[in-house]
Parts: sequence; C-alpha cells; structure tokens
Amino acid sequence: MCHFNKTKKNTVMKSIIKKIILVLVIPILFTACDDDFLDRTPENSITEPEFFQTEGDLQVYTDGLHSNIGTSYNDLGSDNISHHNSGSQMDQLLRGDVNEDNIGGWSWSNLRKINYFLVRYERAGVSDEIKNHYGGIAHYFRALEYFNKIKSYGEVPIYTTDLATNDDELLYKAKDSRADVFAFIMEDLQFAIDNIRESSSKTRISKMSALALASRIALHEGTYRKYHTELGLSDGDLFLQKSADASTAIIASGKYSIYNTGSPSTDFTNMFSNLDLSSNPEIILYQDFDKTLTRFHNSATVMDYEYALSRSLVDTYLKTDGTPFTSESGNETKTFDVVFENRDPRMSQTAMPPGFKRGSSTNEYVLKASLGGYVQIKFFPTNEDGITWAGSYNDLPVFRYAEILLNYAEAKAELGTLTQGDLDMSVNLLRDRAGMPHLVLADAIANVDPVLANRYHNVGGDGAILEVRRERRVELACEGRRQDDLSRWKLGKILENSEQGIYIPEFGAYDVTGDGIPDIAILSSPTETGPIDGLPNVDQLAKYFISDNVFYLEDGSEGRIMFVSDRDRPKTFTEPKYYYIPIPRTEILLNPNLTQSEGW
Repeated sequence: MCHFNKTKKNTVMKSIIKKIILVLVIPILFTACDDDFLDRTPENSITEPEFFQTEGDLQVYTDGLHSNIGTSYNDLGSDNISHHNSGSQMDQLLRGDVNEDNIGGWSWSNLRKINYFLVRYERAGVSDEIKNHYGGIAHYFRALEYFNKIKSYGEVPIYTTDLATNDDELLYKAKDSRADVFAFIMEDLQFAIDNIRESSSKTRISKMSALALASRIALHEGTYRKYHTELGLSDGDLFLQKSADASTAIIASGKYSIYNTGSPSTDFTNMFSNLDLSSNPEIILYQDFDKTLTRFHNSATVMDYEYALSRSLVDTYLKTDGTPFTSESGNETKTFDVVFENRDPRMSQTAMPPGFKRGSSTNEYVLKASLGGYVQIKFFPTNEDGITWAGSYNDLPVFRYAEILLNYAEAKAELGTLTQGDLDMSVNLLRDRAGMPHLVLADAIANVDPVLANRYHNVGGDGAILEVRRERRVELACEGRRQDDLSRWKLGKILENSEQGIYIPEFGAYDVTGDGIPDIAILSSPTETGPIDGLPNVDQLAKYFISDNVFYLEDGSEGRIMFVSDRDRPKTFTEPKYYYIPIPRTEILLNPNLTQSEGW
C-alpha cells in the first residue's frame, strides 16, 4: 500500500511538472519581441536548441520576466485602512478564516521560468558581458521571487534548476533554512548589481533598480532578525549595513533627486496621478500604463470603493509647525471639516480633504461615512477617462528615490549611527518637498512622542527610530509597504486594533465638503430623524443609520466611527504564527518532506 501511494504521488507530481513545462515556460518566449525575433522559426515549431542563441533571444525571454515586477496602490491588510468591505487575506487570517485546507499559493511556476533561463542562457553565442547582463536580470527576478516566498512562509526549498519529471530527489526536497535562503537571495542580488547594465529606460530592470531591491530586501531582513529574536539569528546588523550601503550607492550615483517644483500642495499628488513618469527625477523603476496600448490598472477604486483610510494614519501627520497633531488639545474631537487644517500637505494629497472634486466634476465629492470617511485619493486618476473600472492608466512607481532615502535613514537609525547629516540628506529632503520643518535629531531624542512610543513599543523609546518610522508611514502611505513594515518590526499585534474613522459629535447633519451646508446625516435609525427635521435640504442629505448594523459610534451617540464586523468578530493576531501563511495541505501530502509554516 505504501509503495502504491508513493507511486501515485510521483505520478501526480510529474503530471504537474509536465503541465508547467508545456503551459508556462514556452509561452514566455513570445511575451516580447523585436524585429530579429520576428524573422525566426514560427512559434509552433520553436524547439529549445533553436533558442538561446542570440542577444535577441536573451532579451525576448527576460522581457517576459518583467511582468513579475509588481507594484501596489493600497495598504489593504494594515493599520492604514479603517475598514474593507471584502476583507484582505490578512483580515481573513485575523478572523480565523484561513487554514491549510482553503489557502492558495505555493506556486513555483515563476521560479521555474527563471531557472529555465539560467540553466540555458550561457549557450548564446555572444560576449560574456551580454550574457551576464541578461543573466543578472534573471538573478534579480529570482531574488525577488524568493524574497516574496520567505515573507509568506519563513522557509522554503532552494531550487537552482528547472525541475524535470524524473527529478525525484528535488521534487521531494525539504525546505532550506531562512539563513540559507537569504544568503542565496543576496548572492543573486550581488550578481545582478555586478552585471546588469545601466539603462536609459525606467521601465526595465537596471543596475540602479537592482541596488534599490537590495536596499529594500536587506532592510527588511535586518530589522526582521533584530526584532524577531525567536529566529535565533543575531546578525541583523549585517543586513542593515547592506541596506545602508546599497542606498548609499544610489545616492552617490547622482542619478536621482526628489521631485520638487516648489509647490507643496500639488507635487505629491502629481507623482501618483501622472500619465508619464519617464522624466520624473525621483523614479528609479516604474510600470508604464497606456490607453493607446490598452495597458490599464484599477487605481480608480482607491476612492471610496470598498475601503477608507484610518484615523491612526491621519493622526500620524504632523502639524505645519512640525509638532505632533496628537499633542494638540482637543485633537480627538476634531471633526472632518477642520481636521485637515494646518497639517503636513501630504495628508490632503493622500486622504481626501473637504472641497475635493473628482475629475471634471464641478461638485465637491461627498464621502461615504459607512467606510469610515477618510477617503484615499493618492493614486486616484486626475484624468476623467481614467476614472472607470479597470480603465486607469496613470503610471505606477515601483521604486522611487524617496523610499531609498527612507531605507537609508532607517538602517542608520537601527544601527545607532544616524547623524543630523544623515537626516539632512534623506528625511529632510522629503520634508522640503512638503514645505515642512526639518527633523532635528536632538529634538527627536529629547522629545519623544508618547503616541509613537506606545504604538512602536518595542524600540525602547528611541526617538530617532520613532520619527523615521513616522516619516516612512506618511511618505509611503498606500504604496503597499505598510503590512511588511509591521511584520518586520514584529508589530503584528497592531493589526488586532479596531481602526477608526472620522469623529461624529452627535447624531445629526454634517458638512463634509467645506461649503458650510450639511451633506450627510448620521442617525440612530430611519424613524429617529429629529436631529435633521426642518433642515431645508433634508431630502438631499446622504443618510446613514446605526440600525443598519454596518458601523456604530465609539461612545454610543457620539465618537469615532467604528465597525460592527470588528465588534462582532474581533481580530486576533497569534504570534509568531500569523507572520506567515500556511502551505496548502495538498502540497504537504504530495511532498511529505515539507514541514508546515511556523505555528501552523
């Protein structure tokens, strides 16, 4: 019986590999092309010996890998979101809805495409410099692929070749340690940095984008090892230094600068709604979307579609004098129509302020209180024809210089070597764009913000680290980095919080557009309309009722908007289990040498 089961598993595994070979590898050869390639053998008769011969072949294949670059225009699954109607995977995890029987993932098709190339590319009859350039691009994507897997599973098996149906030993390979996988990742990145050419195109992987990935990955692992002491890996400082070094190399190149036209009220917005980022001096790598070429994304949905931003994010933005908003008397009861006054200009270019108008509309937009009220506008298209489902085509940054400067400052702060000069060449350049006062290191150390110290409780009240984290949250909000940040800082427990929306003083009507005329009404129920009876525009008000059981007010008849889903199904973050997702049970049944993710 045991022999029969093993044979059956072998058959299933080999069948899967065959499908990957036929369906996923060969089509990548045709995802991009040039004139030379078009003159080659027709697609239906391509065979491996005919390919990997010329530089054109290598470029065609690696162009196909660029579809794995990826970017984001939201922070779902983090404390930057107050409420999400459909729920992110993290939200489902926190409510106990994810397990090894219903989880997806554990896909190795992208890795196989990469290894397929790396096993064969040296056959090309071109110079070593040319081969190593394209090999470097493949090594870049392999490092990225393994980084994403480590974030998900903690440990995974290392593969350096594309699996064949008779590779029984590799098909049943156990996981390699986190330390070994990260050493492998850093080797791949170093090869990429050493060999990828400079590029005039910011849509293709270049030496600078390889350094940017090294800056991001090394910072992640350095802080992960520092704060996740349960791993028993005490060399986090080595990775922090690698991050600082990669960031320094980009800074020293002189190729990039912070996009700053001297208009603090619009410069930040223009970076994320721009239809062409090719000449933006801050962009290291971006994804090019284009209406004519029918390349679209869906960033129009960031604005009040299924989620809104959180009070904790909004409260993080400083006042225009550089002092914490949370230190201001009465800050907790400020209503939406005044909370944006005298704040860091990045706040009103990330969350919608009163008076905002969508596209070509002449009317101020009225927020949806049922989502919390703090509407994301960062990445929202400013061109009217981009405000449609899956029809947005503003370019999306993958790496921008601002992140590199923040990585540098954070690595130095975590190493305990941050100086005022470091802040002036990093964080304070971002403050300059926003027209905000500079961050002074001595002040940060002497005047620790108690709200930040409480939120990031495991840094021992280090004011330098706390203020760099504030700047990171503000500058990179909605760019898909926040959940990773909380994970690497070992602050998953923050995700248990019931994030809040805008403050409502009492049941009644409120102006949320800034024109002095009420736009919405928050009421106990449809039958209790006393607070709005007699208003001249009562029929035009957008009415929300507590009795609908979607949201409630923190203190019953007044307070911050909170959500019934959080009250009735509280979120729980189990440490260290929820820093990872489980491997699907079917995969462990196929390969009994696999062990489940930590805690699962």
